[in-house]
Amino acid sequence: MMICDAQVHVWGANTPERPWPVGRAEPHREPLGTAELLAEMDKAGVNRAILVPPSWEGDRNDLANDAAEKHPDRFATMGRFDPDASDARDVIRNWKKQPGMLGMRFTFHTPLLRQPLLDGKFDWVWGEMEKGGIPAMVLFHHEYMDLADKVAERYPGLRLVLDHLGLKSGKDVTEASNFATLDNVLALAKRPNVAAKTTAMPCYAADKTYPFKSVHPYIKRVFEAFGPKRTFWGTDWSRLPCSYRQGVTMFTEEMPWLKGQDLEWVMGHGVCEWLGWKVG
Repeated sequence: MMICDAQVHVWGANTPERPWPVGRAEPHREPLGTAELLAEMDKAGVNRAILVPPSWEGDRNDLANDAAEKHPDRFATMGRFDPDASDARDVIRNWKKQPGMLGMRFTFHTPLLRQPLLDGKFDWVWGEMEKGGIPAMVLFHHEYMDLADKVAERYPGLRLVLDHLGLKSGKDVTEASNFATLDNVLALAKRPNVAAKTTAMPCYAADKTYPFKSVHPYIKRVFEAFGPKRTFWGTDWSRLPCSYRQGVTMFTEEMPWLKGQDLEWVMGHGVCEWLGWKVG
């Protein structure tokens, strides 16, 4: 079975030569490079990974693009894009000419990051992405999932992936409060151009030990709503509270209802087909 992680990060240090923008969230660990990630993927039995540049580095894709160019059989990128850049329209027209670039990733989970969307600065972007066949991964929290629904409805040819099921992190967030509004996510399953990433699920479990069974029923609900071809497994490995291998086997060995071709779709075939990363 080909296994493709739907989301992992690589990033560098915050230096004068390569500074991060002010006001972004801090990372949860020291910088993570390609060599370390490859070694962990090999130990875990992960064949491929979608590289998603993290928000704290700003609209940078350099490290992810470099990894995808050097290891095209292992990495591809969902890159960050600045709609306010002076050359933004030229950049979007040539987006897929970048080695390993599959699409774009947008984060709207903080007031700072969400404001440009609310201001309408992304309106033209969605249309250009639809015309160019550029899919998007989007991070909305549940109370703003209606915004994602409006984008999906207005641009039916634009493929969207809902990141982390729209779940929140933080010391005051519980599993119960997080999943109480899961129906806001499941409602978007009616849109054939919307898929869901069941990524980083151990991070949201009240059951703090492997195999994190407390979140299994929620994952099943997502699977039943979106189906095997629109439900994507992934880890966001750098913040997992377990080993990378356990992030894999939680799905492949601990969910008896997920098996056969359905398992193959969820574990990698689906996300690769959805984003246009050729399998085989």
